[in-house]
Amino acid sequence: MAGLDHSFMARALKLARKGLYSTHPNPRVGCVIVHDGRIVGEGWHARAGEPHAEVHALRQAGERARGATAYVTLEPCSHHGRTPPCAEALVVAGVQRVVAAMQDPNPQVAGRGLARLAEAGIEVTCGVLENEARELNAGFIKRMERGLPFVRVKLAMSLDGRTAMASGESQWITGPAARSEVQRLRARSSAVITGADTLLADDARLTVRADELGLGAELTALAQCRPPLRVLVDGRLRVPLERAFFCVGPALVATCAAAAARDRYLEDGHELLAVPGSNGHVDLSRLLLELAGRGSNEVLVEAGPRLAGAFARAGLVDEYRIFIAPKLLGSGARPLLDWPMSRMAEAHELQILDIRAVGDDWQVTAAPRR
Repeated sequence: MAGLDHSFMARALKLARKGLYSTHPNPRVGCVIVHDGRIVGEGWHARAGEPHAEVHALRQAGERARGATAYVTLEPCSHHGRTPPCAEALVVAGVQRVVAAMQDPNPQVAGRGLARLAEAGIEVTCGVLENEARELNAGFIKRMERGLPFVRVKLAMSLDGRTAMASGESQWITGPAARSEVQRLRARSSAVITGADTLLADDARLTVRADELGLGAELTALAQCRPPLRVLVDGRLRVPLERAFFCVGPALVATCAAAAARDRYLEDGHELLAVPGSNGHVDLSRLLLELAGRGSNEVLVEAGPRLAGAFARAGLVDEYRIFIAPKLLGSGARPLLDWPMSRMAEAHELQILDIRAVGDDWQVTAAPRR
């Protein structure tokens, strides 16, 4: 039984990953319904407000759901939101057993869905491939449990640890394959954060470029329907509104500057958010709290050494994605992070989670050792 449970849950997780670019602020969820050892229905959650994974799977299974086992990557919901509770739908469908990868961290559910199933006489198992399920929804879990989004910092550097020439020139350190991977990181994020230095140096847009995603037509269309919120951290409002970043669509500007400039941004469709700070520097913790309050599960930081270093120094980074190009930029080029240290004891230790080739470059995924 355990082997079959793992096999069918792995299939449910594969379905859930199809929602990687489109479900936020909801979690990514997949469901498989099995009767007499055969899959009779399956589904995944595509977008907030649309049917959940269990509903799609039950519709496909029809009467074959009666007496079947449902494999769900997250505890079925038990509350009325924009859609009816899935736990009740499973009860009505007459499933005999429900296997969940993990309990829902949402306080509105938090075990109530599994309890409702058990009350109805349905056999319940929880914890199958839980680690994989938690990894898939790390942002949603962190927002539910701690009120903060999962923060991923993207960095691109040469083999000698440099991110740009002394002049600020940085296009392009990495190749096309690495840049496509960055587009996918943007597309899966609820918000993308950059800083004034980056926009003034690169005139970046921070948009998701569909032609570089490398996804199928279905997932590309979903990613375009729910693009990430573009956030500029500009404590002193140094970036002119005429820059490309502001010309390609609405953006949120986090600043310590006086609110007198708010109307000027609103006229162009942008939002100016006053965030307390000191010496013209935005309090990044408060900014993340604000973004979580808006439903941001995952946040991608694409910034220069100063802002990326500020996130790191404040202990706000959950994961680094570091792209390494087989190039040497020399000692005069800019460093990876602005983070002065004088003793080895101050070194920031990382745990390497994954290393893989991306075209001619390498991608290192690492997390701070807590």
